[in-house]
Amino acid sequence: MLLLKNKKAYYDYQLDQKYNAGIVLSGAEVKSLRLKHASLAGSYIKAMSGKSGKPELFLINAQINPYRFAAKNVNYDPKRSRKLLLKRKEIEELVIASEQKSYSIVPLAFLLEHNKIKLELALGKGKKSFEKREIIKKRDLKRELNKKLKRSQIKI
Repeated sequence: MLLLKNKKAYYDYQLDQKYNAGIVLSGAEVKSLRLKHASLAGSYIKAMSGKSGKPELFLINAQINPYRFAAKNVNYDPKRSRKLLLKRKEIEELVIASEQKSYSIVPLAFLLEHNKIKLELALGKGKKSFEKREIIKKRDLKRELNKKLKRSQIKI
């Protein structure tokens, strides 16, 4: 079940391969996400070396607002870094693609699968501004054609 979607990512990036990752959250954060009190706008995924020297992925700058019925935690940071849980092989694929092939690792959505919160992420290349304008033009033309078709069908 889709909880939150990063609509801007679909507009800004040409997405290739998608992955589902677990995410390390506190209990109050899970409850807040289930109520859809979060945002992926401006968030990104970064690979950092872990304790064993192997790369780990972190979700950075994603806002998960505090659960309002939880005990007030004075030190709670809604934009803290959160560790992503993937298989070692998948992490290596993502890190290699991001470093060598100039891909970005983009967070797409928060999902609820089997009562567990998952993060859908993808490899993507940034679109140029002229590509974005072309997409907008195509979308507007399609919308106008649909309006004209509806009008012509009603008049008959």
